[in-house]
Amino acid sequence: MADETRIQVLKEPERKPETDSFMWLFCSGEDGLPPIVLYHYTETRARYNAVDFLDGFSDGYLETDGYQGYNNLHGIRCCSCWAHTRRYFIDAVPKGKQYDYSNPAVQRVQFCSKLFEYERRSHNKKHTFEQRKAYRLEKEKPILDAFWKWLDEQKPRKGSRFETAVKYAQNRKDTLMTYLEDGHCSLSNNLSENAIRPFTVGRKNWLFSATPKGATASALVYTMVEMAKANELNIYKYLTYLLEHRPSEDMLDEQLEALTPWSKEVQNVCKN
Repeated sequence: MADETRIQVLKEPERKPETDSFMWLFCSGEDGLPPIVLYHYTETRARYNAVDFLDGFSDGYLETDGYQGYNNLHGIRCCSCWAHTRRYFIDAVPKGKQYDYSNPAVQRVQFCSKLFEYERRSHNKKHTFEQRKAYRLEKEKPILDAFWKWLDEQKPRKGSRFETAVKYAQNRKDTLMTYLEDGHCSLSNNLSENAIRPFTVGRKNWLFSATPKGATASALVYTMVEMAKANELNIYKYLTYLLEHRPSEDMLDEQLEALTPWSKEVQNVCKN
C-alpha cells in the first residue's frame, strides 16, 4: 500500500522555501506476514519517485488512493480505494438529504456501505485468502456489476458534485475491480492512511524540516517508531535496542534481519 503527504523543507537546493515537497508512505498489505511501514522523503511528487522506491517489487499488487503517478508500474497491478470512492458520493449528497433514499448520491453511499459490510464478513478469521476471494466473487461481484451498469445510465448535471463522483469512479473502474483477483488485496487504502496519519498530525506541531537531511532523518525515525507500533513493540525499548546494536551497511543481511521488529530476539526483548 502507498500514500503520500506534503512536507515543507526550507533549504532545498534551487527551490523556494514555500515549495511543497513530499513524504511517501509504503506499507505491507493484508498478507498475513509481519507488518512493514516505510517512510520516504522526496523533493517532488513525480512518478519516478514511486518507480525508484518500488524497484525490485513485482508480480504483486499496490493499493493506492487513485493518484495517477502509481499507474502502469512495471510488473505491478494497481488497486484503487473504495473508501475514497465512497467519500466522493458522500460529498455529493445535498445538505439535509442524507436520508432521502431516492437521491442517487445517497443510493451510491448505501451501495458502498453494503459493499463494506460484505467485505467485513469476508475477513472471517477462519477464511483462507482463497476462501476470501471466492466469497468476494460470490457476494460482492454481483453488487459491483449492478453498480457499474447503474453508473453508466446516469446523466449527472455538468459541474455538480455528483458528476465529479461518477467520473471519479468511472475513471478508476479497472483498478477498483482489481481487488477481486486475490484474497490478499484490500477493499480500501485505510491501512496506509492510518500509517501516515502520525506524520500529518505531527506536522501541525513541528511545521517544517530545515534541510533535506533533516527530512530524511524524519523519515527514518518515523519508520522505526511506526514499525515498532505496528509490530506491538515498546517503542522506547526498540529504539534503545537499535542504538545499542548500531545497524550499519557493513552488516550481513542475516545480522540486519535479527534487528527487525519481527525477529524472535527483538520480540522477546522489546515486547510491550
